[in-house]
Amino acid sequence: MTHPRATPTARTDSTPDAPSTETHPDSPTPDPPAPDSLAPGTAPTPGTAPSTLPSLTGLRHRLTSDLDPAARAWLEHALDEAAAHPGIHGPISVWELRLAEAGRRCGAAHADAARVLILDAARAGTDALTRVYFQGTADERRAVLHALPHLVSGPGALPLVEDALRTNDTRLLTAAVGPYAARHLAPHAWRHAVLKCLFTGVPVDHVADLPGRARGDGELARMLADYAAERTAAGRPVPEDLHRVLDLTESVNPAPGTDHPHGKES
Repeated sequence: MTHPRATPTARTDSTPDAPSTETHPDSPTPDPPAPDSLAPGTAPTPGTAPSTLPSLTGLRHRLTSDLDPAARAWLEHALDEAAAHPGIHGPISVWELRLAEAGRRCGAAHADAARVLILDAARAGTDALTRVYFQGTADERRAVLHALPHLVSGPGALPLVEDALRTNDTRLLTAAVGPYAARHLAPHAWRHAVLKCLFTGVPVDHVADLPGRARGDGELARMLADYAAERTAAGRPVPEDLHRVLDLTESVNPAPGTDHPHGKES
């Protein structure tokens, strides 16, 4: 097929959001960049990012085997502490303090996974996750987004995903388009999330269940074609990932008169 060549039609921010200034006491400096992933410690298979995640038990086993003895002991203590004092307690819970320490204690490469495990041990529900997200550092926000598919069964935490999608922080965006978004984002918001990834350079391999949700989506195909045409008119290159997503939208041609699996734009 011949692909159009293109400028985004999706709304984007001109600058990344600054991390919240309402951080936990003794919060460490932000973790240096670690490899992005669909789940802490995992890498996506190109074009087939799953809508499910490894179990938390498996995540804990892998993490504890990778940590050095001192970090392993710290993590075990933090998990026991969170399990003994779950939920929200006063202005800040003890497990929230451990979230702030995780980067320094476990290292940047393992901090996301450690934070997800602490949130699970603390039985953090939507209210607790929302507090951590909006009061925490960018690193803690990312961990909350990674934890959502493990800890929240319904769409109640979508405001956190929607907030992350308004930023240009590529690590937050990568976490935001994981399995929780694949399960719960409405078609209109999900399509714009895909466009946001294309605009900011987040590889679409990180978009969970991309083949399933893009398949036969004529409205997404139209938006991508508009995006490509505008970039071409402006003399700007079209991201190669755009062609990959466009091919996915054409992988099924729904019969005339049938409902689209993910809805049409109004």
